[in-house]
Parts: sequence; C-alpha cells; structure tokens
Amino acid sequence: MKVVVTGAAGMIGSNLVHGLNAIGIDDVIAVDDLSDGPKYRNLLDAQLSDYFDKDDFYRRFAAGEFGRVDAVLHQGACSDTMEHDGRYMLETNYRCSKTLLDACQAQGVRLLYASSAATYGGSSAFRESPEFERPLNVYGYSKLLFDNVVRRMLPTANTQVAGFRYFNVYGPREQHKGRMASVAFHHFNQLRDTGHVKLFGEYGGYAPGQQSRDFVDVGDVVKVNLWFLEHPGISGIFNLGTGRAQPFNDVAVATVNSARAAAGQPPLGLDEMVRAGLVQYIDFPPALVGKYQCFTEADITRLRAVGYPHEFAPVGDGVARYGGWLAAQR
Repeated sequence: MKVVVTGAAGMIGSNLVHGLNAIGIDDVIAVDDLSDGPKYRNLLDAQLSDYFDKDDFYRRFAAGEFGRVDAVLHQGACSDTMEHDGRYMLETNYRCSKTLLDACQAQGVRLLYASSAATYGGSSAFRESPEFERPLNVYGYSKLLFDNVVRRMLPTANTQVAGFRYFNVYGPREQHKGRMASVAFHHFNQLRDTGHVKLFGEYGGYAPGQQSRDFVDVGDVVKVNLWFLEHPGISGIFNLGTGRAQPFNDVAVATVNSARAAAGQPPLGLDEMVRAGLVQYIDFPPALVGKYQCFTEADITRLRAVGYPHEFAPVGDGVARYGGWLAAQR
C-alpha cells in the first residue's frame, strides 16, 4: 500500500507515519513544510519512501506524477486558532484541501483528512450536524467550509472520503507547536521550570480550572485513522474525541502525579496540590473573552454506529503515559 501523509512532520502527521510503519506500511510519502527545520526530529526512525515540500507536492499530485497512490492522510493545515489572516487561513486550510480532494477523486485515491472541533465554536452540543456548527474564529470557519464541500460531494464520491473532527489532542511529538501545544505539554514544562502548573481562574460560569474539554490521546487518533484505512467502504464526517469531557484540573492533577510517581512520591489530590502551590490559578486573559470554548465533549454516536470498537484513554492514563515519554526525551 502506498500512502501519502501531508503535515507529516507535525504532531498528528508524524504519529500517523509511525503508526503506519508499525502495521507494516513503509511506502509512505511524507509531505510538509520544513521551514521550521527542527520538526524533522518527529520523523527520525520513520520509514519513508519519499519526501516532498508541500508546494511541490500538490501540483505534482494533481498532475498524477506519483503513479498509483492508495490513500492520502491529509493533516497539513494552519492550526493556529489565534491566526487572524483570513486569506492565508482559507488558502491553506480550504483551497489546498479542495484541490487535493478533486485530485483524489479524479485518480480514485482515498482521502482521510483532519477537520476540527473548532467547527462547533460556541455551540453547547457537539454533533456532526449544521445546527451545531458555530465557529468562533476563521480557523474553525476554514475547516467547516471544507467539511461542507465534502458533504455535498459524498453522494457521488467514487472512493472513500472521511473527515475527523479532532477535539483536544495531546501526546508525543508536539514540541514544535509553541503556544498551540496541548495543555498537558505546557503543564509538564511549567512544572519542570517553576515547580507548579497554571490554570485559568473562574470564567464563563465555571469555577477555577473547571472549564472542560474532550482531551484525546494522539495514540487514539492514530488508531481511528488506521481503522478507517482498513475499512475503505466507510465515508463521512466524524467526531474524534473520547466522548467524555474532563476539566483542566484533571490534566493538572495527572501531570503533577506523573512527575511525583517518577520521583518515587505518593499521589496527591487537587486540594492538596493547590494548598502546596503545585497548582495555581491566573486571571482569564482579556484577549480570549468571547473566543474561548469553555466546554467541549464529542458526541461519538456516529463513530460507534459505523463500527469503531476501541475505547479511548481517560486523561489520567493518557497524560501519565505522555509524561513518561517526555521524561525519556530529556
């Protein structure tokens, strides 16, 4: 099987490449923009058949220069929710994806692509249906615009097209993402550098640290993508989260207790951590007022309905594993 992974040096893309290798697929064409050179480290030890810069790849793929390709796992995008340049966002996330979709359909190539829970924005429900889609930023809008193109073409699609609305993904190989890295990544670094982790205080009717998200381990994201790769008859747009919202406090507790376990110390509860200054709360940033999702929880009914069987890791287990991985990198 020949598979293309766009955004291959990014967090999810690189984990997908390693996941493909783990099931014996090493004819993998990696596509990315390595202007941020250190991202190459995410592909160390990966088996690749070729690498292309993204600007070179899309033109050549549309021209059919790569011969028979079985599937494209399209992760390439601008995922910075604070990016306000709408022209850039739509060109990168919408137009590029639309061009790729057209080329895949013309060549009979399967397309599995990254959408986002940002399509829901200010909604209080998270089901794959237009009445719940209310993006709060141009990033979410760019993803929704492409999802809507997919919806219109699915009835006549000649090969698999599946989009995954990723919720809050955390896990290995996200060190290059800066401010857009997961809260778990930032917590581990804060704890190492300052001896405590910081969370937003009261906001949006939620007590300090109680704003809740659907945090999903990148290993589970890989499993879903690979399952769809093994089931080529299933198309559609699907939420990809655990189906279980957990407060940011849970991430902080898992982070601190992961570090304590590594040091041979017993676990603590949240109240004990707050009293000891290990968990601290800060004022909610004015720049995020009105642009922040205080609660997300994937409705995974549609994912289960097509037969996806695997369970998703809760924060305590996933973050503990991630802490072990991060410790091993230092």
